[in-house]
Amino acid sequence: MKLKSLLFSIFLIVYLSTLIGNVVIIILTKIDHHLQTPMYYLLRNLAFLDICYTSTILPQMLVNLLIEHLAISLPACIIQLFLFLSLAASESSLLATMAYDRYVAICNPLRYSLIMSKDVCLLMVAGSWVIGVIYGAIHTANTFRLPFCGSNALNHYFCDIPPLLKISCIDTFPNEATVIIVGVAVLISSLVLVIISYVYIISTIKNVPSDRGWKKAFSTCASHLTVVVLFFGTTIFMYARPQAIDSFDSNKVLSVLYSFIIPMLNPLIYTLRNSDMKISLSTMFSFNAVSSKA
Repeated sequence: MKLKSLLFSIFLIVYLSTLIGNVVIIILTKIDHHLQTPMYYLLRNLAFLDICYTSTILPQMLVNLLIEHLAISLPACIIQLFLFLSLAASESSLLATMAYDRYVAICNPLRYSLIMSKDVCLLMVAGSWVIGVIYGAIHTANTFRLPFCGSNALNHYFCDIPPLLKISCIDTFPNEATVIIVGVAVLISSLVLVIISYVYIISTIKNVPSDRGWKKAFSTCASHLTVVVLFFGTTIFMYARPQAIDSFDSNKVLSVLYSFIIPMLNPLIYTLRNSDMKISLSTMFSFNAVSSKA
């Protein structure tokens, strides 16, 4: 009981921190006229994705930690799996889009406003969501077409593909192959776009004459690059490898990392490593302090 109370407290803090941090980013990028650029529009969408992403799992976990009967209905499990996979794939696509945005800003600054127009940004974000929905639908339909027999107890803290395949009565090799193939197609293609963008960015930065200009150009990418390494590093290690299905029990820590910790850290990374966000944040708090005194 003490362990449950401790876990409940920890995950509640993580969830509230994720909500507060990402809501602050959404508010700042919405009300501050200095942040009305494509980069911060994409960041606002990333913050919204992280809120939805975490909310598909953590609320159910918190409820289960409060009660003795740890269960989730089949329809709820189907919905949870679909939303989780869709949002994860959407996030990987959105991170690739953000890398392209940084490429255009640094390598083609004079054409930036033309290339990254409002309509283009909307299409990119919509495309990320469409990719996510297709990805989630494929894996959800492929997983729940399987017959489940015997114990329906999942050795996991949410409905994910590996534990669901473990309780199936039939050979799940086709499903495992689909996880790897489709997962590689989505994750690796997004990662390749990120790498290509940063190859061009680095080659352009190298030609910047002053150290100040080099540092300024790199600082605009540092936050995004940190998030990319964390997100793609954990998800690819979890799913895009042949032994991922069989070794999921030893990878629960990684699941916690990319499901809960990264969405919580994203706001900190983008605010602490981004000068514009820090200025906007300090301005907002200064205004609130003055208003409260008045």
